[in-house]
Amino acid sequence: MTAYPTSPQFRENARAALADGQLQKALGNVRTNFIAKRAAVADRLPEFEALRDQARDLRDHVLAHLDVYLEAYERKVIESGGHVHWARTAEEASRIIVDLAKSRGARSVAKGKSMVSEEIGLNAALERAGIKAVETDLGEYIIQLRGEAPSHIIAPAVHLNQEDVEAEFRRVHTWLPKDRDLSEPESLLAEARAELRAKFLAADIGVTGANFLVAETGTSIIVTNEGNGDLSQILPRVHVVVASIEKIVPTLEDAAGLLRVLARSATGQEMSVYTTLSTGPRRADDLDGPQEYHVVLVDNGRSNMLGSEFEEMLRCIRCGACMNHCPVYHAVGGHAYGWVYPGPMGAVLTPSLIGVDKAGHLPNASTFCGRCESVCPVRIPLPKLMRHWREREFERHLSPAVSRAGLGLWAFFARRPALYRFVTGLTIRALAWAARGKGRFKSLPLASGWTAQRDLPAPQGQTFQAQWKAQQAKQRKRS
Repeated sequence: MTAYPTSPQFRENARAALADGQLQKALGNVRTNFIAKRAAVADRLPEFEALRDQARDLRDHVLAHLDVYLEAYERKVIESGGHVHWARTAEEASRIIVDLAKSRGARSVAKGKSMVSEEIGLNAALERAGIKAVETDLGEYIIQLRGEAPSHIIAPAVHLNQEDVEAEFRRVHTWLPKDRDLSEPESLLAEARAELRAKFLAADIGVTGANFLVAETGTSIIVTNEGNGDLSQILPRVHVVVASIEKIVPTLEDAAGLLRVLARSATGQEMSVYTTLSTGPRRADDLDGPQEYHVVLVDNGRSNMLGSEFEEMLRCIRCGACMNHCPVYHAVGGHAYGWVYPGPMGAVLTPSLIGVDKAGHLPNASTFCGRCESVCPVRIPLPKLMRHWREREFERHLSPAVSRAGLGLWAFFARRPALYRFVTGLTIRALAWAARGKGRFKSLPLASGWTAQRDLPAPQGQTFQAQWKAQQAKQRKRS
């Protein structure tokens, strides 16, 4: 898989995405399908908003007692015959899994979809060790063939059109007859399924992520719509769960409540097609299942977020609703963000994990319209957290010098209200005069970022402060 472009290249990535006609066509599906489906399924559940409040409170409770629940989870996994491995960094997590695979003579690994495995660079680490990693989620399989990273956390190939997928299958599946019809989604799915079936059967190790880890029982839970996660963990003789530490929930009942908001927020379904619970390796009377069960718990910077102004980000249950509703994501897609997690959640999480010096552009890639917060199933205040990162970026002098100078100039006037009112009033009158007869500007010094894409309406009447002052004066007269 190709390396991720660095997050500081966001502006260049965004320009390329805006000029990509095929990408813009594909992103239209995000703008329509995800939003409409979520709205419909949420409206059919009268208690949906109450469930969001409960989910928020539960996640906050877990984060406040994370050490207690992680230790309880570890005890239960060990009691069930499994093993727990603690990984402080991404490199350590990958090394643990690679060592497990090498010590068991594994030649291939079947992977269920897992964003944490993307975060720790697992595929590349396995390949360096001479072990073939095969993505079994349809979207992940397609982008693996193309050597690309996921562009969405729940729909990794959402940036592609059906024609792109057919062309990729014909390029890689060289045995396909030229007259084989791949014009329908069902035929593409059947082709992938036939190819992947042999991969499931041959795999020595299965790796899955986890939507939730249950402290009460030592259970890992995954949700899928294809069943590939079940095959990845049942057929191979070793099942490895890789999950970040905040995925823990206290009880199965708590997990059930979170599942009710997860699918509705993610794909507009009442429930995902498959909700699979795994607890330890195969028991004596089990008909199938792995001989070994391992859980790799990944920190990779999350402990540093606990107790900080960014702790609320750890509530996230990876539904993707924030990016499904984000106008910036709609315009540029996921690859423009330059790392594993795109959209508003990535704009907060990525600087937390790799540093604001490498990801400082991302919190600025927002209109602050608030749609992300309004649809988040656990009510993460994403705009507020992005503002915190902007403040950190400014304090460390990582933002562009022009931006800092502009804010410094504004602050000079803002601390001098009389001068501020005089200058803004003068500017308003000057702009209104310059645009006389036109009513708008097609170009304007210091505003080319706006006028390059749209006209700038000319001011009409007085400044806001002047209008507010006049309105207050009228109210005093009436009283």
